[in-house]
Amino acid sequence: MRAAVVVPAFGAYVVDVRDGRVGQVVGRSGAGLRLRPVGGGREWDCAPGATRCATVAERLRADTAYANARSRGERAW
Repeated sequence: MRAAVVVPAFGAYVVDVRDGRVGQVVGRSGAGLRLRPVGGGREWDCAPGATRCATVAERLRADTAYANARSRGERAW
């Protein structure tokens, strides 16, 4: 028997388990989710079953990577 897929709420930070990216849920695209990287950038689609809630450490790591890239004048993503 399969476990029910929990759909994250809008604004929640999740990890795309396919590639490890951290994103914020900004919308829905059909049966999927629209995720935006921390700090902004190009959105991507992800199935709800391919996400999990981001831990505090993952969220902090993504925020820090974005802040460091901005301070160096680089693109974050």
